[in-house]
Amino acid sequence: METPTKIDLEFNRNEDTNKLGVAKMRRLFKGISLGGGQIRIDKLHKKGKLTARERIAYLIDDETEFLELGAFAGHEMYAEYGGCPAGGVVGGIGYVNGRQCMIVANDATVKAGAWFPITGKKNLRFQEIAMENRLPTIYLVDSAGVFLPMQDEIFADKEHFGRIFRNNAQMSSQGIPQIAAIMGSCVAGGAYLPIMSDEALIVEGTGSIFLAGPYLVKAAIGETVDQDTLGGATTQSEISGVTDYKMPDDKTCLDTIRDLVDKFGAFETAGFSRTAPQLPKEDPKEIHGILPAERSKPYNTKEIIKRLVDNSEFTEYKEGYGKTMICAYARIDGWAVGIVANNRQVVKNAKGEVQFGGVIYSDSADKAARFIMNCNQKKIPLVFLQDVTGFMVGTRSEHGGIIKDGAKMVSAVSNSTVPKFTIVIGNSYGAGNYAMCGKAYDPRLIVAWPTAKIAVMGGSQAAKVLMQIQTASQKSKGKEVSPEEQKKLLDEITARYDKQTTPYYAAARLWVDAIIDPVDTRFVISQGIEAANNAPVAKFNPGIIQT
Repeated sequence: METPTKIDLEFNRNEDTNKLGVAKMRRLFKGISLGGGQIRIDKLHKKGKLTARERIAYLIDDETEFLELGAFAGHEMYAEYGGCPAGGVVGGIGYVNGRQCMIVANDATVKAGAWFPITGKKNLRFQEIAMENRLPTIYLVDSAGVFLPMQDEIFADKEHFGRIFRNNAQMSSQGIPQIAAIMGSCVAGGAYLPIMSDEALIVEGTGSIFLAGPYLVKAAIGETVDQDTLGGATTQSEISGVTDYKMPDDKTCLDTIRDLVDKFGAFETAGFSRTAPQLPKEDPKEIHGILPAERSKPYNTKEIIKRLVDNSEFTEYKEGYGKTMICAYARIDGWAVGIVANNRQVVKNAKGEVQFGGVIYSDSADKAARFIMNCNQKKIPLVFLQDVTGFMVGTRSEHGGIIKDGAKMVSAVSNSTVPKFTIVIGNSYGAGNYAMCGKAYDPRLIVAWPTAKIAVMGGSQAAKVLMQIQTASQKSKGKEVSPEEQKKLLDEITARYDKQTTPYYAAARLWVDAIIDPVDTRFVISQGIEAANNAPVAKFNPGIIQT
């Protein structure tokens, strides 16, 4: 395929389709960013409080971009409770006085900042990212605590609410600074999060912190007390000594946090290679025209890579071998990276055999495993570009040892100690998701383009399998299923399955950290590697790869 031009009709058709996908993503995000709605935002402002997003915007350095993560968490979930936009918490990576920090802010417009199950999962993901990358963490607390109607799904298990406080303690022991600002309610078990942080600020008049609020105190011991006397700023700063700084308002509180971060010392770095950043020679915006509107169509993955890497230059590893996998060294925003990408073109191997694009064959799995080992040896971060339908199946592949070669690649990904970053471009099906560093394989960040589809297999294949199973079940009971009934059943299953494969379904459940415009991919990878550079890399142990 030649480099596309703007007068190419297919290019223009692809561009229109993909730009519409990006527009949909931005439209959905705009609604999510309002949290519980304008009425509740206005109520916060009347109390002299900023919203979660306003607090973050004020806190971070001017003219820097905040990398929001988990914005689509909870999307179309909890409808019976009125929804939970962004999981009721806003967070991500931002610069505070020139220092990359993880910033986590409860959204008090969403059920008073109460914790739904997805809220807990999202907060744990933030802490995981902070711990992996040794990022100083700032909590802007404004929460009513656990959402009681769903307490059984958030309270007692290993990955529930209590894990947050365990992580607070672990982060402190690892020397990762944590600052908490009590800018609203902080109740019950939630009171431990700010106080298990290294330093705590509280805003006078709006901030309060206590294990039991006035109503519970009255019910438990018969004492009548108002909220401010029980756990307001003066009480906790001047009587109990629980908090360290009493602040008159939100902005002063955030200014003080900036001043505290300014005094942090530097960490030992991993030492990843970086040179002066260079823009791609090929326009990244052309990615919209290269990706086919019909996701089953082949395309030249190298044209995508050219629009992501500095100077559009890369050095391909084993170019003539394992052609359904592209492995290459390059730089992204100056950072050295090793790229592992599914080649979506139909190719021929050295034997003249046709190999289908997006499928992992034995030779491509072997090639990728070796390349991953090389990147670990050289301390080069890995970038996975996923558009994979899975491993090759059939007699020839099984006789050729596809399971063993696939296991070597999965082992290489599993044991890799250099930071991994995963971009789900298109299909992410079956074991291909695993081999290409899906969420289960600890990518430092995993993001999806609006064109992504994540599932155990493609929608049409899955629907046909499920339809055959259900039809066979009906026949076993002596019931014949007419062609019309079969078609209706197939359509119902396909619609349900297609909904479950969208990037929004995945992002709602935090299978991916964000949905992004392809044009922003360089920024996300660069921010991720800069964060990862805060944490030294462990020695690589290849495991079964060498057997």
